[in-house]
Amino acid sequence: IGKSLAQKILRKGIHEDKAIILGLIGDLGGGKTTFLQGFAKGLDIKEKILSPTFVILKRFKLHGLRFKNFYHIDCYRIQKSKEILGLDFRKIVNDAQNIIAIEWIDKIEKVVPSCLTKIRFKFLDKNKRQIKINKISK
Repeated sequence: IGKSLAQKILRKGIHEDKAIILGLIGDLGGGKTTFLQGFAKGLDIKEKILSPTFVILKRFKLHGLRFKNFYHIDCYRIQKSKEILGLDFRKIVNDAQNIIAIEWIDKIEKVVPSCLTKIRFKFLDKNKRQIKINKISK
């Protein structure tokens, strides 16, 4: 599903004056990072995707695409929304050549731009997850 969504985004291309933002919501073990591993494959990223829980933000350069960067942000350790702003967050989200995936986006919703795609993960059992994808405009 992640790979397919990435390929769909690449086909659509840049369509706004801001980055494409995916906000991932779900419990630990809900499948967010696994989803992003597939998403990264869809962007032709060869590096291994791990959750940047301790570094919070990781950038992957994209080559030969309309987009220049894929940012993987993990807000699990963020206590207050404004903490993310110290990482050039506003600059990153205002660049239409960026694709951004934010795990635990609910922790920073106050500072996230109004248009994003929310992806909710629900743990069903050991091998099954429910994934709901909704385009949101605040």
